[in-house]
Amino acid sequence: MIVAVFLTILYLGLASAAPTPDYSLDAEWEEWKRSFEKTYSQEEERHRRAIWEDNVKMIKLLSEENGLGMNNVTVEMNEFGDMTGEEMREMMKGSSVLTLKKGKHIQKLGDTNIPKTLDWRTQGYVAPVRRQGNCGACWAFAVAAAIEGQLFKKTGKLTPLSVQNLIDCSRSFGTTGCKGGRIYNAFQYVKNNGGLEAEATYPYEAKVRRCRYRAERSVVKVARFYVVPSNEEALLNALVTHGPIAVGIDAGHESFKKYTGGMYHEPNCRRDSPTHSVLLVGFGYEGRESEGKKYWLIQNSHGESWGEKGYMKVPRDQNNYCGIASYAMYPVL
Repeated sequence: MIVAVFLTILYLGLASAAPTPDYSLDAEWEEWKRSFEKTYSQEEERHRRAIWEDNVKMIKLLSEENGLGMNNVTVEMNEFGDMTGEEMREMMKGSSVLTLKKGKHIQKLGDTNIPKTLDWRTQGYVAPVRRQGNCGACWAFAVAAAIEGQLFKKTGKLTPLSVQNLIDCSRSFGTTGCKGGRIYNAFQYVKNNGGLEAEATYPYEAKVRRCRYRAERSVVKVARFYVVPSNEEALLNALVTHGPIAVGIDAGHESFKKYTGGMYHEPNCRRDSPTHSVLLVGFGYEGRESEGKKYWLIQNSHGESWGEKGYMKVPRDQNNYCGIASYAMYPVL
C-alpha cells in the first residue's frame, strides 16, 4: 500500500511540474517517435515530451516493483506513452454499469463438457487486432468483433465489419461516437437498423461523421442479443457454447495502459466499474495447468503494439477480476 500511494503521488507531481526535458533521453525519445510515427507542432512536442518522460520514470518504478516479485505483469513504453492517465481513460471510455434483465438462455454445461483451454482465434472466429487511435470507440470495436464471430459461425467466412458505421449511425440509440458508448446500445442499433456494413464499404476514420449507411451494402443482420448473467460460470458457458463475447472491464489504471504481457495484476481493479469494452476470445492456463493460474483471454482495440500483440490475460476464477463478467453480451444472427 505504501508503494502504491508513493507511485501515485510521484506521478501526479511529475505531471503537474512539466520540468525541463531530460536531455539524456533525447535518443530514446526520437526512437519512440519514429517507432510509433508520432509528429507534433513545436508547442505540442514540449507538452507531450514532458508527459512521455513522466511515463518513462513510472515504467522504471513499476519494473523495479515487478522485479521484487510483487507483481505478475510486465510493463513497458508503448504508443500511448505521450498520454496522461486521464486522457487514456477518456479515450477508452465505452462501458458503464446498467441494470439489465439477465437472460435465462445460457446452456449450463457439465465439467466434462468444458474444455481445459479455448481460443476462438484458432477456429477462425476472430479478425486481426485493430487500432482505435484517439477515438474512444472501444464499444464499437467490441460489438463489431462479436458480430463478426457469429457471422463466421453462420457462413464460414470472416468478414471485418464497419466500426465507423456504428460510430456515425448509432448516436440516436445513446452512443456518443468517439466519446464513448454502451455495447448494449450498439447491439440495439444493429438489431433495429436491420443491418451493418462491412469495413470494406464503410472504412474506419477515427472520427465522427454523418451517417452514410446504405441498406443494400449491409452484410449482416442481428436477430437478437443477450446479456450474460454477471458471474464467471455463466460467462464460461456462454463463451464455450456461442463464441466470442463483448465484455466490459475496469481499464482505468496505469498498469492497463502499460501492460505488455503475463497475467494482468492490478490491486485497485474494481468489479462494478467497467470503463472499457473488449472482446473475450478464450481462456487457458498461464504456465503448467497444475499451477492453477487460470486466465481469460481478451482482444483489445489498441493495436498490436499493446499487450501480447493486442491481447491480455485476465485472471479467471478470481471473484470476477476487474469486472470481466459484469457486463457481457453476445448477438444471435
